[in-house]
Amino acid sequence: MPEEKLQEMSFWDHIDALRSVLVRIVVVLVVATVALFCVMPTVFDSVILAPCHGDFALYRLFERMTSSVSWLPQFTTDGFHVELINIKLASQFFIHMSTSFWLALVLTFPFVLYQLWTFIAPALYPSEKRGVKTAFLIGCLMFFLGVAVGYFIVFPVTLRFLADYHVSQMVPNQISLDSYMDTFLMLIFVMGIIFELPLLAWLLGVLGVLRRNFFRTYRRHAVVALLVLAAIITPTGDPFTLSVVFLPIYLLYEVSAYLVPNTPNDPETEI
Repeated sequence: MPEEKLQEMSFWDHIDALRSVLVRIVVVLVVATVALFCVMPTVFDSVILAPCHGDFALYRLFERMTSSVSWLPQFTTDGFHVELINIKLASQFFIHMSTSFWLALVLTFPFVLYQLWTFIAPALYPSEKRGVKTAFLIGCLMFFLGVAVGYFIVFPVTLRFLADYHVSQMVPNQISLDSYMDTFLMLIFVMGIIFELPLLAWLLGVLGVLRRNFFRTYRRHAVVALLVLAAIITPTGDPFTLSVVFLPIYLLYEVSAYLVPNTPNDPETEI
């Protein structure tokens, strides 16, 4: 029984086990950070700065889509290019280091969760372990899916709008490297976290905190709230680009509703 195993371990045994887990996490994270630091110039040119160019995959897709539908605002990739500037002496060095760390954390995310799982697992029953393993796999997949959506959709749309926006034509946009990276990392991680919402809804449903009819009752409120969230992420008046961000987030809402288990007292209603 888990309780018997826990009783066999003293407080210092638990501390030692946690220390071993943290040491493994730190070692892997440091190795990944150093490896990424060595290849970061290539990663910057081919991945991080790719949305700065008009031939980015999403821009070319938008151009093909809008050119085939006459009533949509025409999207063009011609002439779009974002030039970044550095205005602080040490910014490029510190961004080199910090970006290496954050990308290493993203790539080692499954390993970090697995190590934490090895520390918690002895306290769980076999049935609980099976549930946590499923949640672990789903959580990792959803996190990386959210990161991909943030990189391929949300950040390029945001960059394209804000880089071309002018409160006055007399004020040119000169985007600093710090500002670019802050927005890039923030949106990537925000989307990764947002895509964990179905898993959170499922866990709350299993614990009895959340019921499926909650999603049916507050669907209209959720649509308005999600539209506001999408507008904040992509502050644009173009309904096409707004819908590109809104639809994935709303789909997460419906997936969350589906994953929350029914309870005997809930009416049988369609989600």
